[in-house]
Amino acid sequence: MNVATDNPPAAQRRRSREFIDRVIGAHAEAFDLEQEVPRGVFDALAREGVLGALVPAEYGGTGLDPLAVGLLCEDMGRASASLLSLITVHTMVSLAIARWGSAAQRTRWLPPLARGETLAAFALTEPDVGSDVKSVATRVERKDGGFVITGTKKWISFGQVAGLFFVVGNCEGKLAAFLVERDTPGLVVEPIANMLGFRAAMLAEVRMNECVVAGDSMVGSLDFGFSQIVGSVLDHGRYCIAWGSVGLAQACLDASLDYSEQRTQFGRALKDHQLVQRMIADMIVNTRAARLLCQDAARARAEGGPDMIIGAAVAKYFSGTIVEKLASDAVQIHGANGCSSSYPVQRYLRDAKIMNIIEGSAQMQQMMIAQHAYQRW
Repeated sequence: MNVATDNPPAAQRRRSREFIDRVIGAHAEAFDLEQEVPRGVFDALAREGVLGALVPAEYGGTGLDPLAVGLLCEDMGRASASLLSLITVHTMVSLAIARWGSAAQRTRWLPPLARGETLAAFALTEPDVGSDVKSVATRVERKDGGFVITGTKKWISFGQVAGLFFVVGNCEGKLAAFLVERDTPGLVVEPIANMLGFRAAMLAEVRMNECVVAGDSMVGSLDFGFSQIVGSVLDHGRYCIAWGSVGLAQACLDASLDYSEQRTQFGRALKDHQLVQRMIADMIVNTRAARLLCQDAARARAEGGPDMIIGAAVAKYFSGTIVEKLASDAVQIHGANGCSSSYPVQRYLRDAKIMNIIEGSAQMQQMMIAQHAYQRW
C-alpha cells in the first residue's frame, strides 16, 4: 500500500498481498479462536496505509482508486473475513466524512482515522431493524443547540474497539447521521461473542441512553441525510463485501486444490476423481465470474456513471451467493478433516454464510437488481 508511485502495479499488489498474508493470514485461525484481534495488527495496517485507503492524501491517507480498494478487499477476504469487515466499516465512515463531512469534521477525524489512532464503526443495524433502513428506531432530539440520541445498535463490527461511531437515527421524522465518540456519556458497549462466523470481528451492541452530542456532530444536513450520505456509504459496503467474497472464494479454491493433490482415496489422488474435478471446475469458473463482476463494478465506480450502484449490487449478490457454495464444496472435498479446526475450510464455511447476509442480504440485492431493471428498461 505505501509504495512509491513509480513501482509497477503488479509489484505493488504482490507486496500488499505478502503483507496481508504475513500480518493477518498467518494468524487468522488464532484470531478466530480467540475472537479478537491484537492492537498491534491495527497499528500495522495503519502503517501500511490500509486504514487510510479512502482518506484523501491531504489528510494523510492513501486515497486509493476503486479498483485498488477492491483488490485490497479481495486480499483481506482471502486472509480473514473478520479483518475484511474492519476495512469495510472503517472505510465506510472515512468515505462519509471525506465526501459529506464539514471542513471541521474532515480536519478533526480524517487524520486519526488514516493513522489508525481512531478506529471507526458503522452503527446502523438495530435489534429489530436490519435491511429495512427506513424503520430505524434510534431517536434523535434537538436540545440546547445540540442533539440527544437514544437507541440501541447491534452487530456492530469492531464496536468493541472503535473510538468513533457513525450513528444513523431518526430526527424529526427524517433519517440523519451523526459522529458519536466512544467516551460520550450514556454510551455503553456490550461485546457480542460466539457468532457463527466473523468471530474475530469484535462485534458489539452499542446502547445510547440520552447521549448528548454537539450540533456539529451531524454529517451533512437533516434534509440531505439518508438518500445521499447513508445510501452512498451502504453502496461502498456492498462493494467491499463483494470483493471480499471473491477473496474468500479464492481461499476455498486454493485450499481444495492443495488438499485434493495430497489426499489419496481408493488408491489414487482425490484430484483424479471425476466428481472432485467437477467441483474444482465449478469453483474456478464461479470465482473467475465473480471477480469479473467486481471488476465491472470497479469500472463503473471509476467512471461515476449510472451503473455504479447496480454494479455493486450485482457483484455482491453473485459473489456472496457463490462463496457459500464454494465453501461448502471445500469442506466436502476435505471430508471429516474439513470439519475440524486443523483445516481452515471450516472457518471459510462459517464466514461465507455471513457474507451472504451483511451489507444487504442476497434477497435484498435481488429486489434492488430487479427494481433497477424495471426502472431502466
